[in-house]
Amino acid sequence: MLAPLRYGAFRYLAAGRLVNMLGNGVAPIALAFAVLDMTGSIGDLGLVVGARSVMTVLFVLFGGVVADRIPRRLVLVGSNVLSALTQAAVAALVLTGTATIPLLLALGAANGIVSALSQPASAAATPQTVPPELIQPANALIRLGINAGMIGGAAFGGLLVAAVGPGWGLAIDALTFAIAAVAFTGVRVTASPAKRTRTSIVADLREGWTEFTARSWVWVVVLGFMVLNAALAGGVNVLGPAVADETIGRSAWGMVLAAQTAGMVVGGLIALRIRVRRLLLLGVACMFAESFLLLGLALAPNIVVLLSAGVAVGIAVEQFAVAWDTSIAQQIPADRLARVYSYDMLGSWVAIPLGQIAVGPVAAAIGTRDTLLILATLVVLAVLGMLASRDVRRLRTVVPGQAADAMQTEPADGGPSDSPTTKPTEPAARA
Repeated sequence: MLAPLRYGAFRYLAAGRLVNMLGNGVAPIALAFAVLDMTGSIGDLGLVVGARSVMTVLFVLFGGVVADRIPRRLVLVGSNVLSALTQAAVAALVLTGTATIPLLLALGAANGIVSALSQPASAAATPQTVPPELIQPANALIRLGINAGMIGGAAFGGLLVAAVGPGWGLAIDALTFAIAAVAFTGVRVTASPAKRTRTSIVADLREGWTEFTARSWVWVVVLGFMVLNAALAGGVNVLGPAVADETIGRSAWGMVLAAQTAGMVVGGLIALRIRVRRLLLLGVACMFAESFLLLGLALAPNIVVLLSAGVAVGIAVEQFAVAWDTSIAQQIPADRLARVYSYDMLGSWVAIPLGQIAVGPVAAAIGTRDTLLILATLVVLAVLGMLASRDVRRLRTVVPGQAADAMQTEPADGGPSDSPTTKPTEPAARA
């Protein structure tokens, strides 16, 4: 289970992502309560978090092209340096009392662009740091580190915001970006051999789109998460803090988010040990649990219910995350992986700004409780839609410890994606 840690590049990658998530566990809580302290408006909060999401969605395809063209280590280092600068600016504004909604919108948009450059490179990096048969445990270990950072960040963020205000939480997030940039400098791998002459960005995007659409299980899951993520972004990220402010309090809300991440750690340990062929089917089915926290906020917003829901959601999410990353890494050629991830991210995230921005007016019109119940229903319907796909139910993955060439996808749509696993060109080192 710990075999991926033998590879130096993997260790640097895991360390950098852990530090990233430590700060990012603090940031959503700090930003949410910074805006609520300024204006008290759920609508303003939706606009601020939505601005970042919009720019991430708009630029993520470009980020995928960049990550497949130049060393991903350089992309990760540069994007983390820029993120440190933008978050430091937000923290300075909040701490000095000079923050305004337009300034936060502008800085959030800048941070979203930087995130769009970083995300595909980060997602595509793991398969380059370990041999093919270690991709599943490597993904599980990465997720364990990320979630350990999120636990500390979320718990510390809630306490910090309650004790000294949200500005310091944002400052800590900026510092962690800088530390992560240093860690990512240690991720070094052999460059993939050039397979073709340099093409245009449009041609690169077209090639990525061909890979993305060739596998029906990929785009079906992405469509499902388009709905699911929009519901969760509006319900948990926007309505969640507002409900917490009126019921369990800010510190307790931080503990709920920390409990969810604790569930992810437990889920990561489970994912390390799972040995099933139809890993994606298991992961998608677990997503029914995503409705639990929304239902808790709507029907019983007390600390016991919300903590329990958070743990259950965390365990379930981790099964899907490892299943998805493993399936993608085993099925997609390494030199196109970042672009496929960028289309995945675009589709999964495109509706998030809509969910974040629209949830405030909808809640004002029909009530917060009814809005949360509708969002929980959308989550359930999205999961049912994904499970309706034969290819999602029948996709097979390589079980750790078995030969990579043993893995085949059962014939489904007959696309070129149903070929044997493509092995990474870089066996040991990446960020």
